[in-house]
Amino acid sequence: MTIAIIGAGSWGTALAIVLAPRFERVRLWAHEPELVQRMVAYQENHLFLPGFRLPANVDPTGKLSTAVDGARTVIGVMPSRFARALYTRMLPHLDPTTRLVSATKGLEQHTLSRMSEVMRDVFSKEFSRSLCEPRIAVLSGPTFAKEVASGQPAAVVIASQDRELAASIQREFSGPKFRLYTNDDPVGVEIGAALKNVIAIAAGICQGLGLGSNSAAALITRGLAEISRLAAAMGARPATLSGLAGLGDLVLTCTGELSRNRKVGLELARGRSLQEIVGSMTMIAEGVETTAAAVELARRHDVSMPITEQMDNILRGLKSPQDALRELMERALKDESV
Repeated sequence: MTIAIIGAGSWGTALAIVLAPRFERVRLWAHEPELVQRMVAYQENHLFLPGFRLPANVDPTGKLSTAVDGARTVIGVMPSRFARALYTRMLPHLDPTTRLVSATKGLEQHTLSRMSEVMRDVFSKEFSRSLCEPRIAVLSGPTFAKEVASGQPAAVVIASQDRELAASIQREFSGPKFRLYTNDDPVGVEIGAALKNVIAIAAGICQGLGLGSNSAAALITRGLAEISRLAAAMGARPATLSGLAGLGDLVLTCTGELSRNRKVGLELARGRSLQEIVGSMTMIAEGVETTAAAVELARRHDVSMPITEQMDNILRGLKSPQDALRELMERALKDESV
């Protein structure tokens, strides 16, 4: 059995490593030709996940058609800004029975779409000619690529309204160090996955300002309240946001030293410009682009998200971290459930 992983960043590479024992072949697609050449030559992703050897059955490739040809399952792990274009490019090479899994944690900027919605938009019309609906699932949860690649135990969620699809992927992907739980609420899983990055930027700012554990705990708790309000307004179940893809991923991203989004906030608090921070990073911090989309979604659904709004102001250069914090603390007093 063959699977294809589209996106050879740190998380895509870690997935290739952890899933390799479960499949006959794992094809790992990368955009950068030089990276593909080096992965083939040295069996290591020196750019995004150095120090971890690729298993022998992982085949790096720079051709999308080669990557997805004959693959029973295709996992999209590309940055959200490239998702629609890449799915459109791979469409002619996909069989209508191919199972599609999104592992990208972000929102599409101009449409505000979740990644599974982007998938469905791209694939539905073409697949309908074969009298098939695209089979789509979402993979998310509290995971740092380095820890997964090193074999440390991790638990994630595979979410789909197609319960049989989620269950079959759960059986195939799960192993001794990688445990999957099924969920039939992809809306809650994707909103939790995308918006936790926004709160993680705020967590980095708190640390950069020298604030302590009290502030961090308050931020995470109220951040979860914001995410849950928006998710519920979009049709998600509140319980999903208390699970791995909600609270679990939020805590990890807000507190873990490996968090890219937390690092962005930390550097902003230290006075560096956003352009300078982003330009110095090898990998994309999805929260930077997700913040503006989240603010617009909140307006569309008439949901109050004061932390997210202040993060948007900071990222746009409209307010300093100190001013944003002061405004958050001086807002009108209200009940915790509001």
